[in-house]
Amino acid sequence: MFDRLFRRKKLSQPVDLAGLVTDMHSHLVPGIDDGSPDMKTSVELIREMSNLGYKKIITTPHIMIDFYKNTPEIIQKGLDRVREQLQRKKIDIEIVGAAEYLIDDGFKFLLKENRIMTFSNKHVLVELSYFGVPPYLYDLSFDMQIKGYKIILAHPERYLFWHNDMNKYQELKDRGFLFQLNMTSLTGHYSEEVRKMAQKLIDTNMIDLIGSDLHNFHYLNLLKKSLYEPYLDKLLQSGNIKNHLL
Repeated sequence: MFDRLFRRKKLSQPVDLAGLVTDMHSHLVPGIDDGSPDMKTSVELIREMSNLGYKKIITTPHIMIDFYKNTPEIIQKGLDRVREQLQRKKIDIEIVGAAEYLIDDGFKFLLKENRIMTFSNKHVLVELSYFGVPPYLYDLSFDMQIKGYKIILAHPERYLFWHNDMNKYQELKDRGFLFQLNMTSLTGHYSEEVRKMAQKLIDTNMIDLIGSDLHNFHYLNLLKKSLYEPYLDKLLQSGNIKNHLL
């Protein structure tokens, strides 16, 4: 009963994000994926992130063979334009570019050609299809680790096909995967099932990193709403989160 009450009760004050230092999952290069549609939106979203206490943003546009055929050159060119605008607006925050890679046939080719955008110490943010696990996931992850990449799995709480088998999550952890939680998952935005899995992954100390997955102002409002979630406070107090090291 106490656990159920804890899950529902909101904090009276928002948690302080300043200790995170870095947000490492967002879509803030305008017009190249399903994130920020234009420069004005990007600048205002980044200003809001600075106001929330972040000192660094690692923005991660989608790269998918069938939908968002971004390249390091496209991402960097857009990011340079964002930096120019931030300087003009006197918004003092560091922003660097990487990508959120869907594990698909295109990613296999990019890995073979060593055209992977990394951040920090060869970290790579990857996501899976919501319809199922690619049969080559474990072989591909082994190849990545042989090449020295550190794999971060984006929003593991959102993969419904694993929700009834925590052993699948544990197997990935045993294989060296880092897990990145979307803060907005704690609000129930995606579904109540996703919220419960987010809480379970926190309870079992599986989360290593927290991301905003910021796309637009709707996501920003959800992000601010999540600051009143007890499970976010629990996660920040756990000592497990490594954002500040990126």
